[in-house]
Amino acid sequence: MDEQLFFKKLNNLCTSQDIFYFLSSLEVMSDTMAAGALQRISEVEVDDNGLKNPALLENEVFRALCFQFEFESSKLSDTGLLNALQALIKLRIDPQSTLMTSLLSESEERLGRGQLTAENLCSLGESLIELEGPSCVMLEQIVNHMQERDIERWSPREIAMVYKILQVTAREGKQCQNLLNRLNSVTSRTFSQLSPKFASVILNSLVVLRQTRAVLLVTALCKHSVKHVPYFTDHELVNVLEAFLYFGQNLQIFTEALERHVPTSILTMHPQTVSKVMHYCCKKMILSKPIFDAVAEGFISNADRLTTDQIAAYIIPFGTLNYLPPSASSLFRKLEAVLHTHLRHFQPHTLLNLLHSCVLIQRYPINFLPKIFSPYFLQKLQAQPPGLNRVVMSQLTQLFLTVTLECPFYEGPKLLSKYQVKACPTLDSSPDVHLFKRVKTGLLYLLKKRIYFASEVSTPYFYVVDIEIKLDEDGFVLPAAQLEEVHRRIALCVDGQNRFCAQSHNLLGEEAIKQRHLQLLGYEVVQIPFFEIENLQNTRKMADYLHKKIFPCTYGLSN
Repeated sequence: MDEQLFFKKLNNLCTSQDIFYFLSSLEVMSDTMAAGALQRISEVEVDDNGLKNPALLENEVFRALCFQFEFESSKLSDTGLLNALQALIKLRIDPQSTLMTSLLSESEERLGRGQLTAENLCSLGESLIELEGPSCVMLEQIVNHMQERDIERWSPREIAMVYKILQVTAREGKQCQNLLNRLNSVTSRTFSQLSPKFASVILNSLVVLRQTRAVLLVTALCKHSVKHVPYFTDHELVNVLEAFLYFGQNLQIFTEALERHVPTSILTMHPQTVSKVMHYCCKKMILSKPIFDAVAEGFISNADRLTTDQIAAYIIPFGTLNYLPPSASSLFRKLEAVLHTHLRHFQPHTLLNLLHSCVLIQRYPINFLPKIFSPYFLQKLQAQPPGLNRVVMSQLTQLFLTVTLECPFYEGPKLLSKYQVKACPTLDSSPDVHLFKRVKTGLLYLLKKRIYFASEVSTPYFYVVDIEIKLDEDGFVLPAAQLEEVHRRIALCVDGQNRFCAQSHNLLGEEAIKQRHLQLLGYEVVQIPFFEIENLQNTRKMADYLHKKIFPCTYGLSN
């Protein structure tokens, strides 16, 4: 049969039985046809869980194909040999079998003679990575041969495969930077030809190879990947998201592509991919309501099939970015049910992060706090990295403060004082220096003297107030150092962009809970958000703004 007709018919067959029946009807076929048949069998019979039907390996047609490759390996074409090797590896044939030993030995001999084309070198490299991992000596030979070839003439597949080989060999400390530089240069000019698979492979390799200097290439690949978002496999999309995070790429068009893709694919996406999407949004502070709403619906439908890490990955960003989806009541009912079932399976730090994120958005895990505050659980927290560091103890303190202020009906165990911290870490939420300076200058203009307000005031209740103003019973401003006759305390929250979600006026969860708690502790909270003052052009306008914001019922203080 003509090869072209053979492959056309073969690719329309969807079960191994159909393939075997088709093959048994042929009197003669070339080695490339036989290798193609093995590849097609591997495509229909292998999934993420391995070989679907191990019995097919005993089929007489399959055994006849293997017999041909085992005993006639020296007569095979390069393409037939390497395609057969690739298919048999995918079918999980024992690497120590005489069949595999024969094919590998013949491949090594041909590699040594330097007769393999770039495409065949890539096929062999891919097989060796699957079979033997990074320690394979033959991979180094392949890299050496590739360096002698004209990279300019390589196909996208060949370029992607060489990146992959370099990625694997680099794990053993063998990095060919000269070859990498040439690859990066060529790929920068040909990236537009890359398929979703190859774009993902190359981005993943650039991350593993730490190519932080290849800025133009990374930027081009990230932009190129936008149009491929609907076509990436789960694994490929994870690679792309990791590259965006590693290289610090921020593309609004990429977010928009995710917003179109995730809601329509949420029920078929692998939970690990959904987790990575949420991790990406959380790290980039991207509050995407289409994505978050879809993930909430996905959680409600699939939560029982998620691992504990995946449960946390789905839920924590809602607290971090301070967002309740329309399905919030169903979402948190489902979360509570899942926690009751899987509580003992959670790692201590994962459980703490999860429950802490819930209180940020006023969802109170009352039924699980006795476990969190128990000495046994706290000892487990301490025993596992990162232990009871300042961030962990701050989370515990904030949980306890939430219960005290917002859940007065809670009667369970309290958090022992030795596990509480007196001040919240402010590394991520400290005031914007430039903004803070402008507000203080405006206040000085308004109040005339610096003694009438204090900045970055530590309270007895864990939180640090950006600016505090004290008033007496008649509403007059008192010196900040005065302790007697203080009737009202005003807490000014100078909220720079770092306290909001990206390109949004939505406060982050940590800042929202702080302002909520300060109010419950008796402060009058006045928010000074960056977007209200960034266009105030001089000190007088700033003072006028602050006057109206802080003292809306009084006039004349700045005259």
